[in-house]
Amino acid sequence: MTNLRKIYFFETLSDEQLELLGSFSTKKHFDKGSILFYEKDQPTSLTLLIEGTLKVYKTDPKNNEIIMHRFRPVSLIAEMATLEGVAYPASAAFETDGTVIEIDFERFKKEFLHDPDVALLLFKSLSKKIKYLEDVIALNVVLDSTARLAKFLCDNDEALSELKHYQLAEHLHMTPETLSRTFKKLVVLDLLEKESNGYRIKNREGLHVLFE
Repeated sequence: MTNLRKIYFFETLSDEQLELLGSFSTKKHFDKGSILFYEKDQPTSLTLLIEGTLKVYKTDPKNNEIIMHRFRPVSLIAEMATLEGVAYPASAAFETDGTVIEIDFERFKKEFLHDPDVALLLFKSLSKKIKYLEDVIALNVVLDSTARLAKFLCDNDEALSELKHYQLAEHLHMTPETLSRTFKKLVVLDLLEKESNGYRIKNREGLHVLFE
């Protein structure tokens, strides 16, 4: 088992509490492409991603994946479903090799949810999920393709080098061809500059104008 104290969710726990937590926690490794859970599966554990990249997605009637979010360590995954005792609202699959810690939720609830520090960390994690949902709504309902890309670049320019072209297209819910055209449009508008290894933001304020 990973040293739980090194994970910020548990850094305030005593040695005795960490030993107790470890007694009902399981570390699991997954290969790239493995499914962590499917939509409508029933959760029984709190799941903590500690290694790898995990995509959470839904599938439309034409069997197309709609990416809700990509999670990187260290993140709680679908904790709202676990807390509410409802089925997972989406599926999750690893885009890289990965590792999770699964914590028996009934034991966790009994032993730790009364701890205000632990409860606060869960609250903060849930708040992040609300922000992710707001972003998904903005990307799919409010903004057109140009504004979507501009907002992503302003909010996540460091992730631009991490995502492959098709992954970014999935994240922004557009085809790779539309994404390429949108990049070219932003270059023509002198908001981006094409470089050998990708794109560089030239005018961040101009990008903001496109989605604010």
